Amino acid sequence: MTVSSTAPLNTLSLDKTPDLTAPRLGRLIVFTGPSGVGKGTLLRSLRHRYPMLKLSVSATTRAPRPGEVDGQDYFFVSREAFQEMVARGELLEWAEFAGNLYGTPKAPVLREIEAGHWVILEIELEGARQVRETFPDALQLFVLPPSIEELESRIRLRGKDADDAIERRLQRARVEIDAASEFDEQIVNDDLEVALEHLENAIFKD
Repeated sequence: MTVSSTAPLNTLSLDKTPDLTAPRLGRLIVFTGPSGVGKGTLLRSLRHRYPMLKLSVSATTRAPRPGEVDGQDYFFVSREAFQEMVARGELLEWAEFAGNLYGTPKAPVLREIEAGHWVILEIELEGARQVRETFPDALQLFVLPPSIEELESRIRLRGKDADDAIERRLQRARVEIDAASEFDEQIVNDDLEVALEHLENAIFKD
């Protein structure tokens, strides 16, 4: 199936509290920001309030982490299988990070959109730029930290990375933050409730 910018991605006219029972047109929402900024927490809170929002599942060549479920957290595939997906044009976007390949399978996203669902892609900056080329009507959202210092504090509190890995994350974050103006809306994740309200307004505004 070929991606077309004429896919039904029009924004709906919704009040502050959307009517989730009304007929809807499908929509694509791109959601990105630097690692450690709290994208996952925001999305979990948003989808708890609005379960009609679908979250796209990415494919990856990295090994599953403890507790991750194939087809739910990621589609875990071999590098060879991933490269075949790229060659066949089956990915909406893809990129390589830390030696692993990540990408969004195109067909499931298109099926959801054609069924009238709203689909959120939580992806990296490079992927967001690729999607912008094929789906220019997609809503593009960027989550910012209050400051680079606060982002560093959050990454360190997670206790998952050595100092050199943290510095690489921060260098990458600076590049990503510089690109925030490319996006339709920038959401500062300082206070979770405030950021969540901003996110809701960005998605459901007229």
